[in-house]
Amino acid sequence: MRTKVWTVAAMAFAMLVCPSLAAQAPAQTAPAQKDYEALAREIITNFAARKFDAIEPHFGPQLAAALPLDKLPASWDSALAQFGDFVSIESVRSELIQGMTVVHVICKFSRAEAEFTMPFDAQLHLVGLRGAPVAPPWSPPDYAKQDSFTERSVTVGAAPWTLPGTLTLPKGPGPFPAVVLVHGSGSTAGDPDETIGPNKTFKDLAWGLATRGIAVLRYTKRTHQYGAEIAKNTAGFTVKQETEEDARAAVSLLATFPEIDAKHIYVIGHSLGAYLGPRIASGDAQIAGLVLMAGTTRPLQDVVLDQLRRAASLPGGDTPQAQKAIADAEQSKREIEDPNLKPGMTVHMLGMPIPAEYFLDLRDYRPGELAASLKIPILILQGERDIQVSMIDFDGWKKALAGHPNVTFKTYPSLNHLFMPVAGPSTGADYMMPNHVELDVIEDIAACVHRAGMAAPAK
Repeated sequence: MRTKVWTVAAMAFAMLVCPSLAAQAPAQTAPAQKDYEALAREIITNFAARKFDAIEPHFGPQLAAALPLDKLPASWDSALAQFGDFVSIESVRSELIQGMTVVHVICKFSRAEAEFTMPFDAQLHLVGLRGAPVAPPWSPPDYAKQDSFTERSVTVGAAPWTLPGTLTLPKGPGPFPAVVLVHGSGSTAGDPDETIGPNKTFKDLAWGLATRGIAVLRYTKRTHQYGAEIAKNTAGFTVKQETEEDARAAVSLLATFPEIDAKHIYVIGHSLGAYLGPRIASGDAQIAGLVLMAGTTRPLQDVVLDQLRRAASLPGGDTPQAQKAIADAEQSKREIEDPNLKPGMTVHMLGMPIPAEYFLDLRDYRPGELAASLKIPILILQGERDIQVSMIDFDGWKKALAGHPNVTFKTYPSLNHLFMPVAGPSTGADYMMPNHVELDVIEDIAACVHRAGMAAPAK
């Protein structure tokens, strides 16, 4: 699913086309590394010179469909609006990631420096394009005491989808209560820290909770680690492969460590991870509780359409491009809800082709109803200034779970989708400002997990 990533891109990044489900050509003799870097430099130079017709021939078929020639001027103009006038290319470097050569081009603009991430396939076809401000180094939040915990590398899951992870463990004899962190949608923010710009929601949570005596396991999202492999065969791809299998594998892994209280393992889901939280916990007796942060209760196609309409309502957001995106999302909604949609078909969502199985798998999923069947403690959290998941969804949880004594609800008036404070309404651009998860969120989660451990809830 690309929903959150693309919508954030429209508001906070200059350009983003995620290559996770992009078609890959068969590998042949790879061009030299310098050829990739030279081509990346050439493409950026042509953007700056507005020679868009010289750029489009270098696109792979997936990128060409998602970002056609007639959209290139508006895409570049959005970069200029974000960063200022183009000045120069400062540096170019490349690396090999999952069979693709990814070139990073640092550019100087009049208001900021930006990094353009450009993955190429073996035939020098550009399969993705992402622009973001060069982020300042992350610094720990004041509430994290680094001398109170240790971190070590772990591996989550089984071949062929093993994932690198980090276990943050409080110092002391243990055994400790523990949590698994489950990502939101897309693959760009799919590193273990859920990094967006200079901000690291999951690292804040891990260090903050470990300081308070709770072990935390975070790991790389499968679509982030294996985007190229998944792209070669998207048939049957659903949230089970994207999220659920790995979350349960992480819970099972935690239970094997002697320092962990195996009867006291929570799952904390953010955004898509919160939406899927009830599915992850259902039938898994190892999961002692859930924390759902900014989880949706409505069908994904409704949430995407709502996101785009809210973005268009922002000052300067009601552009022809925004109205076209809304119209496309309305068409996607019709395709997803068409009773004739069948496995093997494709749905285009925000310019990306997604297998029909992804949406068919979720067609009968009602997060609130499934959560109501669970007996474990559930903490539902929502930022009131969240531009991506609105209070409509929070009210959906409250309606579905009203009267359930195992469920606690809390909202935070000044927090955005990352559970970080913003001075005014969130636009998505605030994601690019260095910030941290609010201390109250850390304290509320810690209190819930510790309290549930003392209560020893029945499954």
